[in-house]
Amino acid sequence: MSKSSPKKTTLDPFGTTVVEDYERLYEEFGIQPFKPLLMQVPDPYVSMRRGVIFGHRDFAPILHAMKTHEEYAVMSGIKPTGEFHLGTLTTAREVIYFQQQGATAFYGIADVEAYEDNKIPFERSEKYAVGNVADLLALGFDPRRGCIYRQSREERVKDLAIIFGRNVTLATMKAIYGERHMGLYISALIQAGDILLPQLEDFGGPKPTVVPVGVDQDPHLRLTRDLASKFRRKYRFVLPSSTYHKLIKCLDGSPKMSKRNPMSYFTFQETPKSIKKKISNAFTGGRPTAQEQRKLGGIPEICPVYDMYMFHFFKEDKQVAQLYRDCRSGRILCGEDKQRLIEIVLSFVKDHRRKRRQNIDKAREILEVE
Repeated sequence: MSKSSPKKTTLDPFGTTVVEDYERLYEEFGIQPFKPLLMQVPDPYVSMRRGVIFGHRDFAPILHAMKTHEEYAVMSGIKPTGEFHLGTLTTAREVIYFQQQGATAFYGIADVEAYEDNKIPFERSEKYAVGNVADLLALGFDPRRGCIYRQSREERVKDLAIIFGRNVTLATMKAIYGERHMGLYISALIQAGDILLPQLEDFGGPKPTVVPVGVDQDPHLRLTRDLASKFRRKYRFVLPSSTYHKLIKCLDGSPKMSKRNPMSYFTFQETPKSIKKKISNAFTGGRPTAQEQRKLGGIPEICPVYDMYMFHFFKEDKQVAQLYRDCRSGRILCGEDKQRLIEIVLSFVKDHRRKRRQNIDKAREILEVE
């Protein structure tokens, strides 16, 4: 009996995405591997070096702009459904990296999507948005060289969504997103407006634009690139580029850290006691006993604790490599590894909160919140 073919991966920006093998996405979705470009990237970002950013679509125009110091933009954002956690931190840091490399940065507060997908009223998402923007500023986003806005308040984004709607059939939306209520389809068109906003004349006209996202957001890029092509004659759009990062694992070991499950992550606004408890109880790639761990070694590939070090909390690549070797060889036990991580995370959170408090008023000013 022949083996059945592996189940095709579903990339769902409105649900749960599980990626068993990232390399399969190259064939399944036409995503291109990022590693061959790494040597050409000026001052590559830490996530690029470590393979966290594993894929891209059409990154060549961005690479050219970075090398020649020509104008380009970076665009991404956040759905204001709660406080910052490690998943949202990944994208925010990538946006800031490109801004520091010379890009004009656009950061959209996806409050329309929060309403349509998560039923978050605009009044509540506004409160989350203030905190989210303060987090972004605390991480180093420079508002003087960027644009932060709310979807519900940005008329240019909504105007683009209306115009795009005439060129997209219901069959196309179902093919990309599956059977959804109309609000989510509208939200997807608005996100296409987000992605192409940097190329409007109000912001200097057409330019290469890179969108750093988790790979579960790729359907939005495919839709937007198709729309950009259809409207190229009218707006002279440059097809947007994208980079894709891997999805950080939940603390319970499941594939994707998500705001939908509060036990799968911690926010930067939780108490130190809560953060410590969650890391202490996190799933690991370790063995049932210390004796087995020392004999057989651990499995860092399935370990969310290792993910946290690799994605965020080890500054030097050699530290990640050493941790991998120590885990694989059994030289380090999960308990001591978690304790070290707790100290690093709590120090980061304490410093981040201080900077966040300093930026709350600025965040309210940017979002025009009284």
